[in-house]
Amino acid sequence: MSAAWAVELRGLGKRYRLPRRGREWLKPWRPRRHQEALAGVDLAVAPGELVALLGPNGAGKTTLLKILAGLVSADAGEARVHGADVARDPELGRARVGYVLTDERSFFWRLTVRDNLRFFAGLEGLFGAEAAARVEYTARLLGLGELLDRRFNALSAGQKQRVALARGLLADPPVLVFDEVTRALDPGRAEQVRRLVRELIVERQGRAVLFATHDLAEARAIADRVVLLSGGKVACEGPFDAVEAEVRAVFRAEAEAEEGALSAILQEAR
Repeated sequence: MSAAWAVELRGLGKRYRLPRRGREWLKPWRPRRHQEALAGVDLAVAPGELVALLGPNGAGKTTLLKILAGLVSADAGEARVHGADVARDPELGRARVGYVLTDERSFFWRLTVRDNLRFFAGLEGLFGAEAAARVEYTARLLGLGELLDRRFNALSAGQKQRVALARGLLADPPVLVFDEVTRALDPGRAEQVRRLVRELIVERQGRAVLFATHDLAEARAIADRVVLLSGGKVACEGPFDAVEAEVRAVFRAEAEAEEGALSAILQEAR
């Protein structure tokens, strides 16, 4: 593996044990069923590159991002961030990856933006004057300076998403991963987030970004390269225009399968 890559995944695998169902509880000696979330994923991302991670639900996107951020352990393979193995050196790996998601419940709604960011700075090992300075810097960078002393629950959806981005930048990580961050935003606010990521995080600051999304138009607009996950494997990768047909075929097959299940439900309900 080369330290020249910002992110390098080799043979990454992860399986989850499925809960027992019905009569399976009466046969505890039977092997537990498993779901393979990732099955030998290889992927490399260069500094200053934005890679869109595409795939239907259950394709393994969130699992991959959580392994990279040190939140989930892989069962096989390696994940490195600027040469650091996130399994063998999880603290260093976490320090090099900022994880941004849409879950507003991870914030304290009755606290101010400043207090929220000071709390998360502490989790990154930043305290006192150093934490205060970093909070002020990231807030100015993202246009949140006037919002620092407002309670989190008083913010709009777009403002909350910018606070989530500020949280991901607190430790000044060279790599950021985004897990469907525009999913709950209206088109205008989603475009603002995309511009911040593309123009500020990637082009101006030169950070590497993995950006998981279901939106094909978003992937086309924002990414240098797209990687399609299907069944826990990389189905294809490359510039969007080069792989668009294959990407659309995978999403179409997923939609047709769900349509068949929906038709069966509606038919039985008559």
